[in-house]
Amino acid sequence: MVPAVRVSFYNTSKFQSQVSWIPNTHYSGLYGLLKLVLPDALPPDLARVIVLDTDVTFASDIAELWAFFAHFSDKQMIGLVENQSNWYLGNLWKNHRPWPALGRGFNTGVILLWLDRLRQAGWEQMWKVTARRLLLTLSSTSLADQDIFNAVIKEHPGLVLLLPCLWNVQLSDHTLAERCYSEASDIKVIHWNSPKKLRVKNKDVEFFRNLHLTFLEYDGNLLRRELFGCPSQPPPQAEQVRQSPLPWSWEGPALLSSGRPQLGSSSLAPQRQRALAHLDEEDACFEFQQQRLTVHRVHLTFLPLDLLPSELHDVTLVAQLSVDRLQMLEALCSHWPGPMSLALYLTDAEAQQFLRFVEASKVLSARSNVAYHVVYREGPLYPVNHLRNVALAQARTSHVFLSDIDFLPAYSLYNYLRASIEQLDLSSQRKTALVVPAFESLHYHLSFPTSKAELLALLDAGSLHTFRYDVWPRGHTPTDYARWREAQAPYQVQWAADYEPYVVVPRECPRYDSRFVGFGWNKVAHIVELDAQEYEFLVLPEAFTIHMPHAPSLDISRFRSSPAYRDCLHALKDEFHQDLSRHYGAAALKYLTALQRSRSST
Repeated sequence: MVPAVRVSFYNTSKFQSQVSWIPNTHYSGLYGLLKLVLPDALPPDLARVIVLDTDVTFASDIAELWAFFAHFSDKQMIGLVENQSNWYLGNLWKNHRPWPALGRGFNTGVILLWLDRLRQAGWEQMWKVTARRLLLTLSSTSLADQDIFNAVIKEHPGLVLLLPCLWNVQLSDHTLAERCYSEASDIKVIHWNSPKKLRVKNKDVEFFRNLHLTFLEYDGNLLRRELFGCPSQPPPQAEQVRQSPLPWSWEGPALLSSGRPQLGSSSLAPQRQRALAHLDEEDACFEFQQQRLTVHRVHLTFLPLDLLPSELHDVTLVAQLSVDRLQMLEALCSHWPGPMSLALYLTDAEAQQFLRFVEASKVLSARSNVAYHVVYREGPLYPVNHLRNVALAQARTSHVFLSDIDFLPAYSLYNYLRASIEQLDLSSQRKTALVVPAFESLHYHLSFPTSKAELLALLDAGSLHTFRYDVWPRGHTPTDYARWREAQAPYQVQWAADYEPYVVVPRECPRYDSRFVGFGWNKVAHIVELDAQEYEFLVLPEAFTIHMPHAPSLDISRFRSSPAYRDCLHALKDEFHQDLSRHYGAAALKYLTALQRSRSST
């Protein structure tokens, strides 16, 4: 949602067969060869592009690089920087046999491609003929596309425009990059083209690394504002882009292109912009109103995901969290072996911390069935229900367990839920909510119960309690814990005011009401919606989940300390009930009556 920037994706599976016949020992694998097919893969009306590896850092305005297209002769089609090592000279070790190149050759981490000229010159035929001939005597490519680009340029040197070395300072193992510049601050593009990435050796590597870390600390929300006067007229039909990250070791190209009109995308729909402009900053509920109008950047499937085909009766655990709850992920993974869909509310810098956290964790890095979706932080209040909806929408199983990140489910709960869904014959169309009774521990170190019998013993000993028994009993009283102690089979319970159990429901259940932000009534409103749609609530006799202690959030502290905050929440409740009445008519009267009784008793 950066103004005047459009993002496009291209399906590599259409083009892999064009390069898969080439043996390649480079760590980028098949993907490192795909730059060769860009003239064919990109739209035919695209005239020129800058091609960038994903491991480059710009320290200058990219417009300066684009300006080099004006220096191309009529015959030149490719702009490259010279390779800053002796690799192509063939003297690094005994029997070193690199592909042929012009002198030291060229590095393909930064390329200017004049696409229409390459197409007219028969680029595809040119590189394929060269590659096939050389592979008769060379076993494979060592540097992927770079070897083939250099071999073609060796035969057709008039194709290339030599770019100044500052536009691709290469920090590889055998680099001569330090000969390129006198002051590190003069550099235009830093290319971390070693498998070691930020751990390479260079006299200025600390400067380069700090530049990279400074970039990671930028708040991406700044880019949504018109800092540079970019036009922000929305396109005729706004496109929603879902982005997936690339593995860190992959050196595929990023593209900046010219040749067709570029449509800007406004960060907010016009009606939201107008609504924001009319908000009264003096209003006590200004923050609530502002938060509900905020459109967040969302990065779905932030890390690689490898979900097995879903079984007929399978359950995804759905939850949300912020950076101060990251430490709870490992314990959750040890309790729940099944698929999870988690929404994380992070700044851009925190997203990088999260990546390092997962990489350093043996538990988390070993899990491939946990989907992480980053919602980038913006606004004063925690958009709890929006986060839940993001995670819920990405679940791929027939049912979902709607939980919170500070709860640890019974070790057996995942398998027990799947068996219960099958035994109760709960199809995805049946409106049934399975209630998982919630308990809490006041101890940071708990000998977690492995069975219902062990849990009841801890409950009787005072080491466990029913959840929020002392501060919010209405939230879970309808579960009927006394009956649960003796239950041998699922039993039905009725909705009551302020009920907010943790439930397992079909994936197509109603979404959470995103107007509820911060602390208070966010789950309650969802349970009301389930009851309004005539879901039955069945309590499972062997299921349980336990809340683990932690420091209170900022939002719950504000709820407890600020009467104005609680007044705003009451206003939201009233608005919610008015919408219920409009949607469900007389059937919604019981919710309004329950709300009024709740207030009078309070």
